[in-house]
Amino acid sequence: MPLTPLILAADSALRTLCSPARSSRPMPHQGMATLELSESERREAAALMRINHVGEVCAQALYTGQSLASHDPALQAKLSEASREETDHLAWTRQRLDELNDRPSLLNPLWYAGSFAIGYAAGKLGGDKISLGFVVETERQVEAHLQSHMNNLPAADTASRAVVAQMKADEIAHAQMAMKSGAVELPAPVKSAMKVAAKLMTTIAYRV
Repeated sequence: MPLTPLILAADSALRTLCSPARSSRPMPHQGMATLELSESERREAAALMRINHVGEVCAQALYTGQSLASHDPALQAKLSEASREETDHLAWTRQRLDELNDRPSLLNPLWYAGSFAIGYAAGKLGGDKISLGFVVETERQVEAHLQSHMNNLPAADTASRAVVAQMKADEIAHAQMAMKSGAVELPAPVKSAMKVAAKLMTTIAYRV
């Protein structure tokens, strides 16, 4: 394997895990009036935003692994564009955690490594169409998960709600991109395994 893609993959991991992400778009709640949260509301909002931040760490890893496994420049460009939007999400969720006086998951390196391995394996073992199928199914599950957060976030937390709403719109667009690019439907057992893994991750990240 050429050295340059490996260097780029290592750079992506270091930037995701070790340096603050910078968004190309303003925070969705910028300019909005913010309401004061009770301590219980703050803790709940922070736990949910920590889960969302973990999801964005995983997204960076997944897209990086898939791009590294692909030999199609056009697909690599599409994955890179989606990854840039996910970088916005990474920055937004981290900023919102800071605003809520809380921290990201302590297990982010583990989440990144696992997602990178899945993304790379999907591209190498299944090819681009299977890899895109993972994008579609991942984004479908993320969309549902974000909707559940919209239902569970404190009503007063309009800032987090604005962030989650924009993230949801972007994830829908990423799934549509993958479908138009030739994604194939994943087998039911694979979808179920992805749901189990996501449930495990969100349960742990809620607290750790």
